Amino acid sequence: MSNINLQGKVAVVTGASQGLGEALALRLDKEGCKVAVLDVNIEGATKVASQLKDAIAIKVDVTKFEDCQEAANQVLAKWGQIDILVSNAAVVKSGDIYSLTPEAFKFVTDINLNGYFNTVKAFAPSMLERKSGSIIQINSKSGRKGSFKNGAYAASKFGGVGLTQSLALEFAESGVRVNCICPGNLLNSPLWVNSLFKQYAQNQGITEEQVREKYINQVPMKRSCEYVDIEDVMVFLASDYSSYMTGQAINVTGGQQM
Repeated sequence: MSNINLQGKVAVVTGASQGLGEALALRLDKEGCKVAVLDVNIEGATKVASQLKDAIAIKVDVTKFEDCQEAANQVLAKWGQIDILVSNAAVVKSGDIYSLTPEAFKFVTDINLNGYFNTVKAFAPSMLERKSGSIIQINSKSGRKGSFKNGAYAASKFGGVGLTQSLALEFAESGVRVNCICPGNLLNSPLWVNSLFKQYAQNQGITEEQVREKYINQVPMKRSCEYVDIEDVMVFLASDYSSYMTGQAINVTGGQQM
């Protein structure tokens, strides 16, 4: 019998000190999970963990495998198992071929793609040993379709879909499932409000309000993607309701990407 009940499960969320990662950690807590809040920003991670019923905050730079390995050891020492891994840590640096530096391209791919690999490499072995678990990468619609003057991000996210599918095949017989969620634009999130509207307005030579209007108009449902839209799919993928699903990249885009 399928089961949405996540009570008592141990969940790990990377990039969880703010924004979407914080929302995902809060939702897993609400669903009854014990939550490891991982982020390079330990102050933010600690603040998030303090709001949860049973949680720990761990400082992790996902570009460093040793950090990920140490975090996995800490989670196992505290709770003895890992049931859900949400690989959310990600950054965006946009720019065209003239303005996007090799350093910026490497910075984005190191966190978004290499960081995903490092995280899974550290946390998956204990899941594989127990023959149980759900790995969920927070990807992007930019992992399904190229993104204008945003090549580093799109390349890293396309790579994430390829890694998700490859790991799904590798783990298929072990009972560990690997899927990713491809959200649309979170136009009301701190990332957009504090950074991306400014970046895109500058890149495209229009105002921030025109950027918002442009991106809303690209969505058939004519609204921004919200945290809860992603949370709901995460809970579904973490639960037994999705027990026959692996290697999927699920679009949560209001019809923008099909």
